Amino acid sequence: MRRATPAAALLLLMAVACGRLGGSSAKPGADPLAELRALLGERRYDEVLARVGDATDADSLYLAGRAWAGKAESAPVPTPTPGAAAAASRMKPEEERALAAYERAVAARPDFVDAQIAIAELLAPHALAAVAAAPRPRAGAPSPPPDPLVERVLRSYGGAVESDLSDTRAAEGLIDFATRAGRIGEADSAYQELIRRRREDPALLVRYGDFLAGAGGKPEAALAQYAQALIWHPDDAQTKQKMAEIHLAAAAAYLRNLEYVAAEQRLKEARRYTVDPASPQAARLHELEARLSEVRGR
Repeated sequence: MRRATPAAALLLLMAVACGRLGGSSAKPGADPLAELRALLGERRYDEVLARVGDATDADSLYLAGRAWAGKAESAPVPTPTPGAAAAASRMKPEEERALAAYERAVAARPDFVDAQIAIAELLAPHALAAVAAAPRPRAGAPSPPPDPLVERVLRSYGGAVESDLSDTRAAEGLIDFATRAGRIGEADSAYQELIRRRREDPALLVRYGDFLAGAGGKPEAALAQYAQALIWHPDDAQTKQKMAEIHLAAAAAYLRNLEYVAAEQRLKEARRYTVDPASPQAARLHELEARLSEVRGR
């Protein structure tokens, strides 16, 4: 078989580019979808949709979804349907069109990270609204079943995390959404995955420590993350103060429970990390030390 001449190859590239853009005069070798992305940047959504037409490739479908999502930003909010709980009843028609386009893009390319993230970002506000509107279960009552829309967002972010091991946008999005939705286990797992991808990021270690000390409900585990961050920045006063606060809280609890040896050990740790001797934190340390001395002097 003869090799194609350079001229024939050039004509073939031009034909492929023109076919993907529906007759556009894109230059051979250039990104055939660059013009559509430029139109999106200019908020010319109807032109994007007209150019995409009935294309079925994943990239075109994704850009069509972005165009519909853009149109949704200025579209009126639909009148809520009484008693309706389905996702569609809480969405604008333009959002529904965007979701359908994104879903088709993922169906055409299951590892399409941008489309998976787009689905999650489109549905996340509706899912969080559903969480906020759900009645709180009474004490002792069984937990209600998880909202299917919340589950869908978590799956979309999770799929994006698995599809690209070098990307961190999906993990960041998952952390934010899961934390706000009260799905602490999923947020914790996303933090751990993010740290595996950014091992030399002390700021991320501090963030994870803040999460564990707060919403995660694991202050002792937070100490390990803060200590790891101090290896990179041993003079980080703010992180030391956070560690001191955790030790002070533990010392106070031990004092209330009359566990004086454990309280003394925690106060020693708190003193190690108390940076400013004139701070309220230092005053609290002195108060707890005085209480311990008083008890032991009796």
